[in-house]
Amino acid sequence: MAVAARPGRRAWAGGGVRNAVLWDALRKVLDRLDPGARPRDIVDVGGGTGGFAVPLAELGHRVTVVDSSLDALAALERRAAESGVTVRAVQGDAVDLPDLIGPDAADLVLCHSVLEYVDDPAAVMAALTATVRRGGSVSALVPGQVAAAVHRAVAGHFDDARRALTDPAGHWGDHDRTPRRFTRQSLSALVENAGLRVGALHGVRIFADLVPSGPLDAEQDAAESLIALEAVAAVHPVLRELATQLHVVADRV
Repeated sequence: MAVAARPGRRAWAGGGVRNAVLWDALRKVLDRLDPGARPRDIVDVGGGTGGFAVPLAELGHRVTVVDSSLDALAALERRAAESGVTVRAVQGDAVDLPDLIGPDAADLVLCHSVLEYVDDPAAVMAALTATVRRGGSVSALVPGQVAAAVHRAVAGHFDDARRALTDPAGHWGDHDRTPRRFTRQSLSALVENAGLRVGALHGVRIFADLVPSGPLDAEQDAAESLIALEAVAAVHPVLRELATQLHVVADRV
């Protein structure tokens, strides 16, 4: 059980400038799922130390984190206790989610920064689909292939940029620690092949990763202006392709 949100707590404030678009998208999903402000069942797959789970629990939702790392889950429990909420912690792999949590067990399933590392993204997406209830949504966050090429080129690594664009997995070389990246098309296909419907697709961190953090930390007006710019660019049909991360809200109808 999750403790109800405490008055005055800015549960969405922890996202920072670079994740403002993502938190706004999640807020809209929750507004649709709980128009009466009822607690909802949320599962965060690969949720680690609770960066998303704890703020969601602070809003009064019942949150479960599934992660393969016992150390991460222990840190999650400490973080939740410090915030005065309870988050259920379950050790396991994403592909086993229906067995761990049960079918049709969640109104919202988060799968952020996971699909790029798993052996079979299609199998994991199928597991997410089996876990979310009809009328619910899956929130998936993945690295963008085009952005990787842009960032390598800006850094002067032109061969890496070419490989990032031409490799089917968006992998730019032996020192690339990200095994797989996605485009809007490949992410949408992954969702639709699992039987979900693409509800919204956003670009996350389009400009935020291209500007130095110093001015943003020092000037509140600059940070707010960047958040406003990111919000517009996130749904721009061209600019969102340049995002460091792509975020899809996939609905089970």
